[in-house]
Amino acid sequence: MRLILALVLLLASPAAANPLADLVAGRDARSPRLSGVAAVVASRSRIIRAEAHGMADIANGRPLTPDSVIRVASISKLVVAIAVWRLVEQGKLDLDADVSATLGWRLRHPAHPDTPVTLRQLLSHTSGIVDGPGYSFPLEDRLQDRLTAEHWGPGGPGGRFHYANLNYGLIASVMETATGERFDRLMTRLVLAPLKIDAGYNWQGASDAAVARAAVLYRKGRDETSWDSAGPWVPQVDDLNGKRAACPVSSRAGCDLAGYRLGSNGTMFSPQGGLRISLTDLARIGQLLLRGGEVPDASGHVRLLKPATVKAMHAPVWQAGGPVPGDDYEGQMLCYAAGPQCLSGRAGGTDQPVAEAAWWGHLGEAYGLLAGLWVDERRGRVMAYALTGSADDPFKAPKLKSAFSAPEDIIMAELAK
Repeated sequence: MRLILALVLLLASPAAANPLADLVAGRDARSPRLSGVAAVVASRSRIIRAEAHGMADIANGRPLTPDSVIRVASISKLVVAIAVWRLVEQGKLDLDADVSATLGWRLRHPAHPDTPVTLRQLLSHTSGIVDGPGYSFPLEDRLQDRLTAEHWGPGGPGGRFHYANLNYGLIASVMETATGERFDRLMTRLVLAPLKIDAGYNWQGASDAAVARAAVLYRKGRDETSWDSAGPWVPQVDDLNGKRAACPVSSRAGCDLAGYRLGSNGTMFSPQGGLRISLTDLARIGQLLLRGGEVPDASGHVRLLKPATVKAMHAPVWQAGGPVPGDDYEGQMLCYAAGPQCLSGRAGGTDQPVAEAAWWGHLGEAYGLLAGLWVDERRGRVMAYALTGSADDPFKAPKLKSAFSAPEDIIMAELAK
């Protein structure tokens, strides 16, 4: 009788709750409803969790999957950093040299004309650069002509942390000049192709099959200034219907990429945020870093970086509360290395979605997307997630444990179990 009763109670009880599915269904009162969320957790050698909920393309009824290809915003910077460190290993770049020598023109803070700007400072957002009047320029423009006094902050090079997308446009220009290779092709050759990842910056290098798996990013409102939770989901970016754009960059006069002068405008292919990649492949990037610069392959192992390089790569350059002041991105950035963001691990820290999470990787935020790629060395785990749209401003919801949005706190706590 007891066994029968137990079976009846088991069958009558609801299925175990899935916090990620609840976010999409609007069942979690702590968070706005999401249009979709995808997540992958990996160990050093395998995927141990992969799931997605919601839609990749609402208009066409196409569901979101872990293999949907998503514009991952600023996580793109971390992948650029891997390429930079590869070039450092090859002797083609020097992290602490004046980048002016490579660029071929003088890059100087107007208030600090005798202080050189270095690649390490650009990677770690301690260069003195701010986004100011803009950080992405059309094909025909030269970056050196678009820089203004408003693109420099109150601190000189090395004297202040200020997160700025323009740093990575400058880095892309340095990479092109040092190698004689266009940024999008360089990223494919140095990182994506060796890892057999079908992805690309502004879709360049990604296959038609990847384009067909594009996830649209959404808001309920036309942009970040208008929110209507009762309204329809409004596409923000990558509403492609299976077709890539005729021109992958902004241009005022056609799309003559053949006439582009290498190094003149590294902002073109969105090094700061234009990577389109699946969560499954993003986790592979995380595994590369977790494993000290190598990943398993059908033919053995692929090594892109030396273990010592990976260790140096995530060593903090700037930390909140240290001798160098900084703007901490509303509490989400308390630690930054030469490429990766590092969570501080401080008890009670505003960057702690999970208690004392000493992770490193990068967040992503743009066009309705919130995303993250995090390496947890302590537990030997990689966590990648992306929410593709929110019905209300996710940062207007009450904060839970950290300065991250409420849905991110919920997602990261679930993935870290």
